Amino acid sequence: MNKFSLKKGVFFVVLIAIITIVLWYLLKPYDYTATFKSKTNIGTINQTLKLWNTNLDQSKPIQQVEMGDLVQNLKFDGKDYNFHWQLSRFDDSTTQVHIGIQDSHNSLKNKIHILFNKTEFEKKVKGKVSDFMLVLNTHLERFKVKVIGKSTFPTTYCAYIPVKTKQFLKAKGMMENYGILSTFLIENSVVLNGKPIVEVTSWDSNTDNISYNFCYPIVKKEGVPNHPTIKYKEIKGGKVLKAIYNGNYITSDRAWYALIDDAKNNNIELKNTPIEVFNNNPNMGGEELTWEAEIYMPIKE
Repeated sequence: MNKFSLKKGVFFVVLIAIITIVLWYLLKPYDYTATFKSKTNIGTINQTLKLWNTNLDQSKPIQQVEMGDLVQNLKFDGKDYNFHWQLSRFDDSTTQVHIGIQDSHNSLKNKIHILFNKTEFEKKVKGKVSDFMLVLNTHLERFKVKVIGKSTFPTTYCAYIPVKTKQFLKAKGMMENYGILSTFLIENSVVLNGKPIVEVTSWDSNTDNISYNFCYPIVKKEGVPNHPTIKYKEIKGGKVLKAIYNGNYITSDRAWYALIDDAKNNNIELKNTPIEVFNNNPNMGGEELTWEAEIYMPIKE
């Protein structure tokens, strides 16, 4: 092979490589990608993202493929944008967040323009990601979770009201039924025997639908008073993983995800039916980080 043929061959190889790269760039699904890391778990970011989305103008419900795979459609400045959020575990305490962003009507134009200069598209979508990061970081400052480890939850007899709702509305359901439950028990001289409890009976982490019993532990006796809404039951005790949550009870479910992560790290199989015991009355006010709840996740036996 002479030098001319060798140079020609190298030229064609380089040309094919350049064409391949250009085609890959132009045909890739996203116009822009952003990444960041956060010192929290996948579930907490998942829930914070969904709540942030509900407060945005013209937002649609987020589509969840799985806990760490979500598609968000945002509309601003008269355009539709798809944000594909992929959350993956970086280490035991950190989550890697990767966001692929596409303007479905101007995708090719955006990809070409971004190659040469800063574009309005890039500035706008980076601004949205920064907005979420600020919301997330602010949220992480407002609660604390400490995983205690294996423990035992005692069998507890209680009066309760069953509730079905969305996960982020759990505290609202408690507040709506707090007065009904406490007033009825006091008026009928029922002896209380502990702090209020939420016993989750079903939890769909894809749809965020939960069913739970809002309970007041009581001293068991014959002839408990009847009520059209209030029922009575025994919460069965057993082996659990325990965590302590401090913060507003609206987001006490952040401890659920911490317990699930801890169980994965230690090869413990859980039932995803958390139990929460609330040691403070939010109606009394005070600094939210001083509010404490004990969070239990039953262990499969």
